Amino acid sequence: MISNADIARILNEIAILLDMDGVVFKPRAYEKAAEAVGGADEPLAELHKQGGIKAVEQIPGVGKSIAEKIVTLIETGKLPYYEELHAKVPVDLGGLSAIEGLGPKNIKTLYHELGVRNVGDLEKAALAGKIRNLPHFGEKSEAKILKGIGFFKQSRGRIPLGVALPLMLEIEERLRTLRGVKRVAIAGSVRRRKETVGDGDILVISDQPDAIMDFFVAMPEVVHVHGKGHTKSSIKLAIGMDVDLRVVPAGSFGAALNYFTGSKDHNVALRRIAIERKLKLNEYGLFRGEAAIAGRSEEEVYDALGLPYIEPELREMTGELEAAAGGKLPKLIGYDDIRGDLQIQTTWTDGAHSIEEMAAEAQRLGREYIAITDHTKGLAMMGADEKKLREQMKHIDALNKKLKGFTVLKGAEVNIDKDGGLDIDDQTLAKLDVVGVAVHSHFNLTRREQTQRIIRAMENPHADILFHPTGRVLQKREPYDLDIDAVIAAAKRTGTILEIDAYPERMDLKDEHVRKVVDAGVKLSIDTDAHSVHHLDYLHYGIANARRGWATKADVINTKPLKQFLACLKDSKKR
Repeated sequence: MISNADIARILNEIAILLDMDGVVFKPRAYEKAAEAVGGADEPLAELHKQGGIKAVEQIPGVGKSIAEKIVTLIETGKLPYYEELHAKVPVDLGGLSAIEGLGPKNIKTLYHELGVRNVGDLEKAALAGKIRNLPHFGEKSEAKILKGIGFFKQSRGRIPLGVALPLMLEIEERLRTLRGVKRVAIAGSVRRRKETVGDGDILVISDQPDAIMDFFVAMPEVVHVHGKGHTKSSIKLAIGMDVDLRVVPAGSFGAALNYFTGSKDHNVALRRIAIERKLKLNEYGLFRGEAAIAGRSEEEVYDALGLPYIEPELREMTGELEAAAGGKLPKLIGYDDIRGDLQIQTTWTDGAHSIEEMAAEAQRLGREYIAITDHTKGLAMMGADEKKLREQMKHIDALNKKLKGFTVLKGAEVNIDKDGGLDIDDQTLAKLDVVGVAVHSHFNLTRREQTQRIIRAMENPHADILFHPTGRVLQKREPYDLDIDAVIAAAKRTGTILEIDAYPERMDLKDEHVRKVVDAGVKLSIDTDAHSVHHLDYLHYGIANARRGWATKADVINTKPLKQFLACLKDSKKR
């Protein structure tokens, strides 16, 4: 059975291949369909089994033509249309497109001119100085490509949480429904919500371990079985991640969950505490001599060590044990604490869905308010100018009159110019409810220039939130060189909110920066950066980063009801 992830990958690659040929409109249609498929709650193969092609056509963004291709993939595992396109440029699209600065047309040029098929070929060509002589490249482009390759190599072998977590949760749910499974839990770095993970761990309590193992190694996503046993099996998934499944006794479940959750340093420190108390801690339990005194639950283990329960996201040896011992652990923000989403793009610029569609989905998800923050004119992606923003404001006012128990706020993601100015005039900004400012260009300024540029933008009296403050894209683009301490200090001075962008490819601010923000008493927002209705449930990725950074509910402004939230913004007195 082909997975949604594989279908989405093929649709994305079709978009890239069509873009290479200069085809207009179609690439974006395939991108939108890929986003929809990747965000679908139910496997498309099951959806098709139950309702045929009509059910597939009901997925937002999937028209009849693309639905037919998806059905072909489901029924045959192949798609001749994709294979014909790929045969023209038979390259590793996934690897090459992951290198910053390489777009579809560049990849095509590199293949036809230098025979570059993969990242290895690309590196050889760059090191040999062959790329700089190609049209539209040059020495700077070549150097940037080599830097991107280094970043790609550094992150290789790590799976983004946004890829690993949905599949791990799906596997967990499948196991939970099996006969004989009494309890199941994800462990490892996935449970600690690390932004990228190396492998996966799942623990189960069951009196029918052989049947559980048979099911586990036969799942459709499994591409290799490393080993299968009575109480432990190891597999490799199609996404490239190894996953271990262990069946453990009920009396040891808590100790095993703690042990396999980690981190390693946290576990070593716990074992040291146990030794100081003349106890022994391992994956089987906490022992005094030969007698087990704890192990059924994690809470039981921590309590027996004289500590309160420590949330998995904190277990990184960044002071959590000292805080626990001193009764100073923070009450972390909860995964259901966010009331509103403050960064959302729509079809008014580069989003896939209308304001009405985004509002309806956000309301369905339990949000109380959202801010529409379409891009502004400084970007080459049909960004909105002042006139278009004013038209959108009227549209939102009219929509709000129809909505009940939900509010759409007027906002914008305003581009920060190279000198720190904003690309929308102050008169228009003053009329918006929420003004986000963000860097979208000139990433290679010096540390001093980039920092001063951003601080100048934050000093604008209408700039409420600094969106995705460091500009990183996980495993693709490093953050720009920035004095984050100076930015945090400026946020405190100017009353600017700093964002945790929850989009899985960004997760920006990262956890260690969140901790600095919290310690400085600066406020945060957590937003999805949604460009599609399927992105609106990404908030939990940002919340995970907030929790890893020791943030509480009080640290995050969009945990507040609408009026209290608006009072946190710079123009609140005018409003």
